[in-house]
Amino acid sequence: MGTDKNAVKEHVLEGKADHLIAISAAAAANCIPCFEYLYEKAVTSGISAEEIKRATDIAGQVKKGAHIAISNSIDELIGSKECRSLPCKQAAPQSCCE
Repeated sequence: MGTDKNAVKEHVLEGKADHLIAISAAAAANCIPCFEYLYEKAVTSGISAEEIKRATDIAGQVKKGAHIAISNSIDELIGSKECRSLPCKQAAPQSCCE
């Protein structure tokens, strides 16, 4: 008796986690139509405004950290002495999510 791998994959993340990941991705990508569509799905599935706000705040921190890290790399390559601190206070190779 075999396991349907596609069925298993669909159930790894479901419900709240799935919706919040999608909301975060839409926010990080600046995709307003995606966000509006996903927001409605999230609200109708019982996700609170506070949970949506937290997910989008995390997406914003990741996006901000990525922008600062690339800006610092560019400045280093062009010889600029300017160095911006990441929002998470980590060194560039580390995550801004912690």
